[in-house]
Amino acid sequence: MPIVNFHLVEGMTTSDQNERLLVGACRLYADVLGAPVDRIRAFITTHRPDQFAAGGDLACNNGVHAPFFDFIVLEGRPLEHRQRLHVGFTDLIVDVLGVPRAVVRGGCRRVDPEDWSIGGTLASEARAAEIRARAEAAAQAAQSKPA
Repeated sequence: MPIVNFHLVEGMTTSDQNERLLVGACRLYADVLGAPVDRIRAFITTHRPDQFAAGGDLACNNGVHAPFFDFIVLEGRPLEHRQRLHVGFTDLIVDVLGVPRAVVRGGCRRVDPEDWSIGGTLASEARAAEIRARAEAAAQAAQSKPA
């Protein structure tokens, strides 16, 4: 479920920077949320310099690269997780792209598990099934421990 999208000015990043940003974002999500990395999605959406304004002028005129990111988490994630993601994605952008911290903006969208699907299954149902499976595995592990 974890998804992050970085909005960048076209031509202001290298392929290496893009890769570091995307891979770093996946690692951050996995670390903060304890999510399996195979569930994480990270994207870069580029905008032409004549279609991206920051500081009251187009990037093609002022050369300002002011990245924006938005990320999605399921409703119920603690504020601490969301804050760590805001800080982590900002740090990642600053470190990888070398832009001033003050120009980076980000937002979090919380989605009700009943409004999100994974492979066509509502996240609320998938989450309930995972919780049951973990509880059953824990119970089996407890029973198989020597006394």
